[in-house]
Amino acid sequence: MQKLTQNKSTDNQLRYQGDTSKFALIFFKNVLLTILTLGIYYPWAQVEFLKFHSNATILKDNNFNFQGNAKDVLRSFITVFIFVSIGYILLFSSTVSSNIVTQSSLLICSYLIFIILIPLIIHGTVKYRSQKTTWKGVQFSYLGSKTELFWKFISGILISVLTLGIYTPWFMTELRKYVIGHLRFGNLSFEFKGDGAKLFWIQFKFILLYILTLGIYTFWYIKELLEFYVDNIEVNQNETRTNLKLNIKVGDIFSLYIVNFALIIFSFGIATPWVIIRTYTALASFIEIDDQLQIGEIQQTNYKIESKDGFLDFKLV
Repeated sequence: MQKLTQNKSTDNQLRYQGDTSKFALIFFKNVLLTILTLGIYYPWAQVEFLKFHSNATILKDNNFNFQGNAKDVLRSFITVFIFVSIGYILLFSSTVSSNIVTQSSLLICSYLIFIILIPLIIHGTVKYRSQKTTWKGVQFSYLGSKTELFWKFISGILISVLTLGIYTPWFMTELRKYVIGHLRFGNLSFEFKGDGAKLFWIQFKFILLYILTLGIYTFWYIKELLEFYVDNIEVNQNETRTNLKLNIKVGDIFSLYIVNFALIIFSFGIATPWVIIRTYTALASFIEIDDQLQIGEIQQTNYKIESKDGFLDFKLV
């Protein structure tokens, strides 16, 4: 299998070109309707956001399209909402109970509901988003198993608890490896090559240096974290492998976050839509795609995916 060296993209293959004024109208409308409907409008709002951002993301002069439907999402949203509500009711009940056995039982049941829900939500969200996203008619696919992801998540949580959280970077890395490794984009497949030990070191340095530098190290931490997540994505096209590359400097992180912070604070939050567009535009411009990845040769490929949905097969965005 041929291993290619990294070559910097020369034609800016990935761009984000969202219209800030148009997004601001969508943003404030959706926030208002979500509040007025006590959250019921959330699926419609989220679907509209994804359609806007997908359409604004351009690969080799062609934009992505998200074709999700809020009605598809609504049933799953209500189901998750009911389970989360039950979890919080049990959690609240545990705090007011005077019986230690009852208190412990309610607390354990509450945590179990949240722990069980998380992998199901991850699976449902990735599966639905990928199935409904296309580029030039080429569809994304997610081939992951709900059962496999569920037990990988449960075992990771258990080991993390037993190791007092030390295993968490390895757990998060393995979870990302599973999800990305089961994504397909036409005839492209992906792998995540990140190492848990590397993520552990990134997190450890941040904890150590944050206090010593009075928080200034945060910008270096964000840079390392973004590079870890992007640079370790390997793309396989017809047995030829290459990597994505995030070409970003600490100064870029500093100017992006400081200006965003100032816009949010001094506008009392009104500038939030402009901050979102500004952030997406900047991050897309920093991602480099190897020139030897043949974008023009990405073709639709049909994969065998289980189409029958069960009660816990969530369609979420």
